[in-house]
Amino acid sequence: MTSVPGTAVDIPTEDGVADAYLAHPGDGVPRPAVLLFQDAFGLRPQLRSMADRLAEAGYTVLVPNLFYRHGPAPVFDLPEFIDPDARPEIFEKIVPVMRALTPELAMRDAGVYLRWLADRPEVADGPVALTGYCMGARLSLLTAGTYPERVAAAAGFHGGRLATDAPDSPHLVAGRITAELYFGHADGDPSLPPEQIERLATALTEAGVRHRFEVYDGAPHGFTQADTASYHREGDERHWTALLDLLKRTF
Repeated sequence: MTSVPGTAVDIPTEDGVADAYLAHPGDGVPRPAVLLFQDAFGLRPQLRSMADRLAEAGYTVLVPNLFYRHGPAPVFDLPEFIDPDARPEIFEKIVPVMRALTPELAMRDAGVYLRWLADRPEVADGPVALTGYCMGARLSLLTAGTYPERVAAAAGFHGGRLATDAPDSPHLVAGRITAELYFGHADGDPSLPPEQIERLATALTEAGVRHRFEVYDGAPHGFTQADTASYHREGDERHWTALLDLLKRTF
């Protein structure tokens, strides 16, 4: 197994300093970069572990605290095992913070993260890949369309609200995407009903975007997150297979 030096880093932005986690193989060789967008619970040991696993596969991985405007991670006082059904007060704190991160702010930040990666000695020249979870899946899609010259591949898992009727719905950037996309949808996810999946697929197909969608049978929203009650081991391992296959095709 390749050693993975994981370090805390700070990234200056227009609105402050975003704390983040950077993981990369320890051999000193520049590697293709992966920008990992968090779920609603934020930067925490679970996401650092996921970044380490990607780094062990040969990538330099950045996981920014997307909620840095509200303080350094952990932004929320989370239990070691997260069960939102048993702890409804968790989402009472999280939802306002999520809503405050507008698409405009998120994409301004994404540009900062991409430029920061381009200047790092651990990162090989060329475009990057994206992967996102829950709310991060939306940001993965938006970033692919906002910075097409920088993104070669983008993935999203158990994402919600990917193709709504809102004027800033993520699917509306389809015409600008040049990356290859992969989305692993949760089974019966109320935040992504079948009509939204179809709307997203139609938009990407009409735009000529290379993409693949799969619905993971039996896997609930949040199925990749091992520190939550939504974790689904089969769905999680399927996600890793799909993500690594996408990265191998890209780099």
